[in-house]
Amino acid sequence: MNQNNADIFKIQSNDIVPSQGKILISEPFLCDAMFGRSVVLLIDHSDDGSMGLVLNKRHPLLLNELIQEFKYLDDIPLYRGGPVAEDTLFFLHNIQEIPDSLQVDRNLYLNGDFTYIKRHILQNHDAINNIRFFVGYSGWQEQQLKQEIEENTWIVGKEDYSKLLEMEADSMWQNVLSMQGDKYYTWSRFPQVPMMN
Repeated sequence: MNQNNADIFKIQSNDIVPSQGKILISEPFLCDAMFGRSVVLLIDHSDDGSMGLVLNKRHPLLLNELIQEFKYLDDIPLYRGGPVAEDTLFFLHNIQEIPDSLQVDRNLYLNGDFTYIKRHILQNHDAINNIRFFVGYSGWQEQQLKQEIEENTWIVGKEDYSKLLEMEADSMWQNVLSMQGDKYYTWSRFPQVPMMN
């Protein structure tokens, strides 16, 4: 095997700087229940620390079990946003008119008036395709994320991810990683535990 072929298997992050609205894609061999094969949307990133939501880890409960008004609607999935504040509900959406929302990216917003959201879903059941609900979030202290990126734990996504809410959770990690280029496409096909191949 020549050096160029060997480099394909070298775990190495890219040089993209993290910022609000970018995603973090975990390296393929990270064995962690929360962050292994995860895709994290950065909600906030500064010198003081970072906050994000894991987008592709299903929670065993449904939102219908937590919100009485949704009891008789079709199943609404709930996701584990991270290990911090797991008793707090967050929601990402692309509905610009929701009052008090925080714009995360060009067409992605965090939270907002929850009464408005509930009414919106009850009046238009298809609206759930534009919203993803999470319990908990992921947090990094000052310099912690920078260090993890330098240790090649994360790849910072370089694409426009305005369509994230439309992606299936089960295939999201593989899909967004393969979009980063040839080497990352190869990584996306690696088994998480090589001995299991």
